[in-house]
Amino acid sequence: MKKLIYILIIIFAYSCEDVIDLEVPTSEPKLVIDASINWFKGTFGNEQSIKLSLTAPFFEDDIPPANNAQVIITDENNNTYNFFEEGSSGIYINNTFQPEINRTYNLTVIYNGETYVATETLKSVSEIDRVEQELDGGFTGDETEIKAFFTDPVDEENYYFFEFIPSLPVLPTLDTFEDEFVNGNEIFGFYVEEDLNPGQNVIIRNYGVSERFYEFMFILLQQTDDGGGGPFETQPATVRGNCINQTNPDNFPLGYFRLSEVDEFIYTVQ
Repeated sequence: MKKLIYILIIIFAYSCEDVIDLEVPTSEPKLVIDASINWFKGTFGNEQSIKLSLTAPFFEDDIPPANNAQVIITDENNNTYNFFEEGSSGIYINNTFQPEINRTYNLTVIYNGETYVATETLKSVSEIDRVEQELDGGFTGDETEIKAFFTDPVDEENYYFFEFIPSLPVLPTLDTFEDEFVNGNEIFGFYVEEDLNPGQNVIIRNYGVSERFYEFMFILLQQTDDGGGGPFETQPATVRGNCINQTNPDNFPLGYFRLSEVDEFIYTVQ
């Protein structure tokens, strides 16, 4: 009996080492346009960058850059801003950009003989007035809760995109908010982190965004949150941004062209 059990254990141990070749469907790489123009309050906003990359197979660690593209932004007054690639990084730089609230801008990207375009308006944002914290928050009572308060403008439709970046080796927390039921009132962005302790910092950024970007980001965050299923679960739909391939509409890009005024608050946990 002891020999039989021993043999079964050996068989089981070796069977656990079998290599399983998992076939994951692949497709032609798509262009990913990360065109986030951010005008931080108190700065000129002239230094801007746009990142172009390509989609990669699921198990690939590296994200390939999209090199040798032409990247241009024009505004409604026919001002033109050319973005030039930094080495072969896929990051395109401009140091003469002129941001203006409520001005409309047009993005043109020419890559591999195809032309991609998008249009968006630069949106304003209110300043963060104050930050409050609780060290015994959350469901477990031992999490740090942070609320960043700001006043929503009266008689306007406003949409917000929040980013919380803690001084911890974790990914930033992203969130969206609209003022449909709190127009003109004091409201707050909310952040909770179990491992955030006194003396550590959180960079809080509030972006003014358009309604279309709010809807895009809201759906994207719903599909990628922790409760969205495993990596092999089929996503409900491809979330498309506002960029269009004029040359070949079927070869649509991923990503978004966004312009925001940004308020940044660096908070130290007490």
